[in-house]
Amino acid sequence: MKKKKIPLRKCVASQEMLPKKELIRVVRTPDGEVQIDLTGKKSGRGAYLRADAECFKLAQKNKALDRALKQPVPAEIYEQLARDFIRVEQQFREIQERETDDE
Repeated sequence: MKKKKIPLRKCVASQEMLPKKELIRVVRTPDGEVQIDLTGKKSGRGAYLRADAECFKLAQKNKALDRALKQPVPAEIYEQLARDFIRVEQQFREIQERETDDE
């Protein structure tokens, strides 16, 4: 039996190639709004970050999200994303644990 191919994505902050399921997607919607996309299916330009607060801070410091989303991300959006990222990080880890338990 063939092994299932695992899709890889690059973290915009750390430049590491990781499995897509280990990363959180930040998306710029067609209206220009920047959001966190846990489903990975929202339409728009996406950028991936490792599910780790330090990685988010590095992305903010280096303006990695600005480059990846091809749009300047305002400071208030970074603040909102920082709050959302902490909350989402916990949910993301719970989802990963459940999926690991199912396998």
